[in-house]
Amino acid sequence: MTGLALVSGSTRSIGRAIADRLLDGGWTVALTYVPGVEAPEPLAQALSGRPATLHPLDLRSTASIRACMAEVADRHGGIDALVNNAAVGTATVAAFADTPEDRDAAMLSINAAGTLAMCRGFLGLAGTTGAARKIVNLSSVGGGIATFPGFSLSDGMSKAAVAHLTRQLAAECVHSDVDVFALCPGATDTEMFRQSTLDHLPDEDRARFIAGLPKGRLIQPPEIAELVAFLLSPASTAMHGAVIDASMGLGVRPGLVSETRH
Repeated sequence: MTGLALVSGSTRSIGRAIADRLLDGGWTVALTYVPGVEAPEPLAQALSGRPATLHPLDLRSTASIRACMAEVADRHGGIDALVNNAAVGTATVAAFADTPEDRDAAMLSINAAGTLAMCRGFLGLAGTTGAARKIVNLSSVGGGIATFPGFSLSDGMSKAAVAHLTRQLAAECVHSDVDVFALCPGATDTEMFRQSTLDHLPDEDRARFIAGLPKGRLIQPPEIAELVAFLLSPASTAMHGAVIDASMGLGVRPGLVSETRH
């Protein structure tokens, strides 16, 4: 299956890997950036000559969400797949708020309410191919699958909300032509994970932490992108409603995080 895929939060890390994988697979991709926070020019240059468009999107704003969805649909004639990747974490939410209370509010607004609004907007649009349409919500092993003491309460709450939204939406769409999934990555080699977990550790502690993770390494963004590509294929329909643990085993053994800190 190919068509038009809207991938939010696609300037770097997992989102960029997803966009690149879909482009390589024959999709046309609409990517997003946060105006005033992320510069679109480097990404626009990198995508020159490829079947991709770049759109501003601020998940804190209903008006921005509506404008982005309308712009993408008008430009491409519809949207066949929505990949809700855009999110903030414990460290990156600081770009949007100063106080702990405001950071909590921004976390829930962007990660949970923003994802909900994107899904609602997508359901109100048509596709371009006539094939089954797909929603993939990016959650996290923390909140979506398991709990990790010491991690941000609002971060875990927001990721749990995304997992619940996926199940509820899948139940509502069980007789429709829309397939819905959530993907819950574990410790992935992203700027967000490095800022929240790795960068403050001394070199020796960082190496020990990574060695104690499942398989002794970080998950790489292209590995998550490959899973998204599968979920956007016709073969994924039997998995409609699945909240998928993509943590390489951390979800079934969450205590590893505590174990590797000693």
